[in-house]
Amino acid sequence: MSNSQVIDAQQRFLPDQDGELVAQAQRGEQHAFLQLYQRHYKRVYALCWRMLADKDSAEDACQEVFVQLWQKIKNFRGDSKFSTWLHSVATNVVLGHIRKQKTWIQRVFSIEEKYVEEQSATMSDQAEVSLLDQKIQQLPERARIVFVLFAVEGYRHEEIANMMGMAVGSSKAQYHRAKTLLKEALSE
Repeated sequence: MSNSQVIDAQQRFLPDQDGELVAQAQRGEQHAFLQLYQRHYKRVYALCWRMLADKDSAEDACQEVFVQLWQKIKNFRGDSKFSTWLHSVATNVVLGHIRKQKTWIQRVFSIEEKYVEEQSATMSDQAEVSLLDQKIQQLPERARIVFVLFAVEGYRHEEIANMMGMAVGSSKAQYHRAKTLLKEALSE
């Protein structure tokens, strides 16, 4: 285990230490916001990367998350942990990014299958990711997003359905589809 992994693991078991930093950032103190960024950047980037399956898109989305965070941090009321709220912001940014990208790609290619093929083709640096992450990236878009939100990020199907504008049953079906495809891909 590397030093950064040990530090990340240790921070998970500490009480929520973001409270004072959030209060300072809400007052416009940039040093506090920088500390929040440094604490949460890796996890937000991982969420973006898993949902978008493209390094450049994930970097763009992650940057947008922190831009929006700076703009919206005064809206954080403390009803939940800051990290939970931040991941909700991140998920909404990524879903918006996907909607924008999909609209553009559909105009250019006009079929969803081309989009899936393009996303899979952009995965050139597979040495950086685990086998499971590689297989997750290859899932069809909706199945991948539902799988990441449910299995990795811990959202309930009701929340996913609401975020994605689909029925709860569709969310469950997409999750089942993703699990089936992953099992097949991993058994090969």
